[in-house]
Amino acid sequence: MLPSRRVYLLLVLGIAIAPILCLFLNIKATIAITLLFDAIVLGLMVVDGLQVRRSRVQIIRELPSRLSIGRDNSVVLKVTSPNTNALIEICDYYPTGFGVSAPALRAIVKSNSTQELTYTVNPKQRGEFPWGNIQVRQLGIWGLAWDDWQIPQSLPVKVYPDLVGLRSLTIRLTLQSSGSMRQSRKTGIGTEFAELRNYRTGDDLRFIDWKATARRVGAYGNAMPLVRVLEPEQEQTLLILLDRGRLMTAKVQSLQRFDWGLNATLSLALAGLHRGDRVGVGVFDRQMHTWIPPERGQHHLNQLIDCLTPIQPMLFESDYLGAVTNVLQRQTRRALVVVITDLVDVTASTELLGALSKLAPRYLPFCVTLRDPQVDRLAHTFTDDVTDAYARAVALDLLMQRQVAFAQLKQKGVLVLDAPANQIADQLVERYLQLKARNQL
Repeated sequence: MLPSRRVYLLLVLGIAIAPILCLFLNIKATIAITLLFDAIVLGLMVVDGLQVRRSRVQIIRELPSRLSIGRDNSVVLKVTSPNTNALIEICDYYPTGFGVSAPALRAIVKSNSTQELTYTVNPKQRGEFPWGNIQVRQLGIWGLAWDDWQIPQSLPVKVYPDLVGLRSLTIRLTLQSSGSMRQSRKTGIGTEFAELRNYRTGDDLRFIDWKATARRVGAYGNAMPLVRVLEPEQEQTLLILLDRGRLMTAKVQSLQRFDWGLNATLSLALAGLHRGDRVGVGVFDRQMHTWIPPERGQHHLNQLIDCLTPIQPMLFESDYLGAVTNVLQRQTRRALVVVITDLVDVTASTELLGALSKLAPRYLPFCVTLRDPQVDRLAHTFTDDVTDAYARAVALDLLMQRQVAFAQLKQKGVLVLDAPANQIADQLVERYLQLKARNQL
């Protein structure tokens, strides 16, 4: 039980009235009246607090079954007031280190009703975290006392990679392959036959199926030509190698670079599985830490999420040559090999350059690097300050060294994608879909 602000005001009022009473009464009588007034106020406060205990609100917390790292996850508190209007203050003991939109919630709940209070948490790390109880304060009917208690609702919660982004990507890929977007796909893109459809203005005449058109004319007398629609080849192999070495431990926009890479890995895996390819994932540092063989089907995505979620980056130097050698031993057929990592310059990334060059031309190597957006901002911000000018010069030099390394990779037949870490997932999926459409694999 805690006194409210009204109690303190009344006690101060009693002290303020005491000098006035001294004008009419003696000191002993004034002290006695003041003490009696204070006792009455404190007694009413106790009674008010006891009344609240008989009409406490009930609160139920609703959490997502899986929290997504780096995203705002909604938490709903359902508050039910039994028989009186209730002014409440709520503090939910969310895990330490989570970003939160509202550390404390305040609301007035009408009697015999239920009200939903919502706030968001933004986890910065993956793993399992303890979620504590709910601390509640409820003001008494007279406004003199706060009843303070805890509602036991502690439970462990798990933080996964960006599942919200995966759901959005699933919807986008589904729309691209169905409905009106499916009707607008172009003929001639791909190598596998999909269907025959009527010729439309602008279609390539080379894809008209004259035999099918002749049979149609003979059977139905309809002279509309039929066009072959081709789709990108399916059941190809996509291998994703995710670096978890020292370079991936750095933080970029409050998340480790490895977390951005893991989100990109799962997004690319989802796109590959949605397009009918076999997807395998390897996580490596100085050795191959985790290897998930290539498989097809949407059920494989759940296996990837469960296996990759507990993995954390380590302060080890990555063995790129060992990782590529491991792939060469496990995968004998041609495949698209995507290496998600980061590089500094040609000298520091010599092993990466040599390892990727071993994959070409038997495989299609694809190097994906996660750039720090802050370096971009420094490099493109003009300033008159000497210290900031030096920082800009360093940022420009870093970007130039990266471009030199990428130029050498491209000369050796390696595909390259260098993008800000917070944009890498979308750009990687888009690049993969372009590769499929152009039949480069």
